[in-house]
Amino acid sequence: MKTFLLHVIIALTVSYELLRSVITTAIPYNATFALLLFILVFILFWLTTALYNREYFRKLPKALGLYGYFIKEMIHANLTIAYDILTPSFSMTPSVLKLPLTARSNLEITLLVIIISLTPGTLCLDLDEDKRILYIHALYFDDGGTDKLRQSIKNGFERRLLEIMR
Repeated sequence: MKTFLLHVIIALTVSYELLRSVITTAIPYNATFALLLFILVFILFWLTTALYNREYFRKLPKALGLYGYFIKEMIHANLTIAYDILTPSFSMTPSVLKLPLTARSNLEITLLVIIISLTPGTLCLDLDEDKRILYIHALYFDDGGTDKLRQSIKNGFERRLLEIMR
C-alpha cells in the first residue's frame, strides 16, 4: 500500500512538472491531456515495480476491484433512494445495525467507515471501545435484512478492503 501511495504522489508530481514546464509550450493544456499524462507516468511506475515489489501487481487489480464494487453499490444505492423519493409510497425502514469487524488496524477501520458512510443510505454511527463492533444506520431493511446487509458489508466492502491492506 505504501508503494502504491508513493507512486501516486510521484506520478502526480512528475505529471505536474512536465505539464508546467515542458509540454505546455508545445501542446495546449487541458484536463484530458493531464489525466492521460498521469496515467502514462503511473503505468510506467507500475511496470517497474516488478523489479522490486511483486506484491504490488497482486494488490492493484484488487484495488480496482474494490473501486468497481464501490461504484456499483453507489449507483444502486442512489437509484434506490431516488426511486423512493420520486414515488408516492414510502419504503424506507431505517434501523441500526451492529456489525462485528474483522478489520483491526486504525487505517483499515477508518477506510471501511469512509466507504460505508459514502454509500447513500448508510452512515457509521459509532465504534465500540475495543474496536470490534461498528454501529451502522441504514435506511432500508427488508425481512431478514439485518443479516443480508451485514453479509453484504462483510463479504463486499470489508473483505475487498482487507485483501488490499493485508
